[in-house]
Amino acid sequence: MTSPRVLISTEDFNLADEVAALRAGDKRVGAVCSFVGTVRDRNDGSTVSSMELEHYPGMTEKAIEAMIDEAFVRFDIFGARVIHRVGLLQPLDQVVMVAVTSAHRFESFQACEFLMDYLKTQAPFWKKEQTPEGARWVDARSADDAALAKWGISVKNA
Repeated sequence: MTSPRVLISTEDFNLADEVAALRAGDKRVGAVCSFVGTVRDRNDGSTVSSMELEHYPGMTEKAIEAMIDEAFVRFDIFGARVIHRVGLLQPLDQVVMVAVTSAHRFESFQACEFLMDYLKTQAPFWKKEQTPEGARWVDARSADDAALAKWGISVKNA
């Protein structure tokens, strides 16, 4: 049985296991590119003691599935998997994984970067950090919008 392309979970993941499952039995695969994002202990000049992530179940998975479909249209890839954690996370905890397979590295690198840029700006997640100053919601950054714009997608996050 193959893994779903999108998983939203409170549980941690193992990158090696996920990559092995993504490329299992596909002899065409010559490249795998992966990205893992983790919780930092600092953001915007403040210490971060924890981060809580929320999402809309069903809606979030559907949005990420659509973005994976777009990656298949744009790039010559064989497989893609996105895992995003929700719930209360601590510094060093893994938050997100994007993995992509293709015949050659260029397509895998490009698709992985595209998916991460899209996730960062368009996936319906909400992040709240705990800092010494209190809890604060993490806003979208203009740099993230600019990263998405390089793919020809123009979005203005407020």
